[in-house]
Amino acid sequence: MAEGDTTTLERPFYEAARGEADHPHSLVARFGADAPLPLDAGGMLSPFQIAYQTYGTLNAARSNAILLCHALSGDQHAANVHPVTGKPGWWETLVGPGKPIDTDRFFVIASNVLGGCLGTTGPSSTNPATGRPYGLDLPVVTIRDMVRAQSMLVDHLGIQRLLAVVGGSMGGMQVLQWAASYPERVFAAMPIATAARHSAQNIAFHEVGRQAVMADPDWRAGRYLVEGTSPRRGLAVARMAAHITYMSDSSLHRKFGRRLQDRDGHTFSFDADFQVESYLRHQGEAFVDRFDANSYLYVTRAMDYFDLAADYGGVLAHAFKGSRTRFCLVSFTSDWLFTTADSRAVVHALNAAGAQVSFAEIDSDKGHDAFLLEEPEFSAITRGFIDAAARAVGVA
Repeated sequence: MAEGDTTTLERPFYEAARGEADHPHSLVARFGADAPLPLDAGGMLSPFQIAYQTYGTLNAARSNAILLCHALSGDQHAANVHPVTGKPGWWETLVGPGKPIDTDRFFVIASNVLGGCLGTTGPSSTNPATGRPYGLDLPVVTIRDMVRAQSMLVDHLGIQRLLAVVGGSMGGMQVLQWAASYPERVFAAMPIATAARHSAQNIAFHEVGRQAVMADPDWRAGRYLVEGTSPRRGLAVARMAAHITYMSDSSLHRKFGRRLQDRDGHTFSFDADFQVESYLRHQGEAFVDRFDANSYLYVTRAMDYFDLAADYGGVLAHAFKGSRTRFCLVSFTSDWLFTTADSRAVVHALNAAGAQVSFAEIDSDKGHDAFLLEEPEFSAITRGFIDAAARAVGVA
């Protein structure tokens, strides 16, 4: 196949991966040679760009800004129609006019993470040195790298201090990193369904997903965009495996049980006899049309490397020593990916550091994904925490 020939590709994937990577349907902040990004892996990334969305209006005092940090499969489209899928934003349950994160009152910022594929520099972005997608030539990035880039975006927007930084899962890791790296810039921090380090079990799940991607012959050692292929099967399997971890046994049983999919009995084949099989296959197929396979490798690896205490002599409390940031941590009873024990460990460290912290464990059977779904108690806690922070800094 000639280089750049896309005749064998699914057009939606190719167009989304290449089009959004360099020219996203969102705002873009570009940083040139005068503003390189230092990376934990060593060296500098320059030039680079950050794709982001904003909702609401920044007030005259520039004191009403809230930064949203997205999870592994999220992006900057938190509260608007997604340009690739046409679906609502991933946090429209929480963000919008009159909602807990009220865009009539607050200036809300959501950016695509470094290493992503929706417009922030990542492996599917064009490498200016070659004119081709970076692929695996992009240095491996970390959660701290992502936050460094976000801090440059906040500077670009002329904001000195954020009213709040809020995020769940990988987004919660970013919130914790923000509070540790830039405590003077974060008045309130809300890490949700997250941990201060990735567990061995979670690293193991991610490795299964990465191996599924890399075992796909169309992965081509990460050069699939240049070579005109797409590791759709491998990425779909990775997504299927990961999606199971986002749900609980109770939620899977409630939604599917052992019900059959559009048939009266077993086919005695390896077709999707059960509804849950059909559901997972759909999740995998839908994911590959909006997400880049190499980005999946980079972002999961960033989560694996996250261990906040390791940067502070192995003592997590030292990460928050002297912090004036106020914290609210939230966990969910059925979340076995990031357990309540993970959140409590952070709470204990914050208490040891003398930080102001509140904590809520919400009774839910929806698993890890509960923070993305309708959960009245979670919404009420979020509204209360954000409103209290706004009152404290004088935001109407």
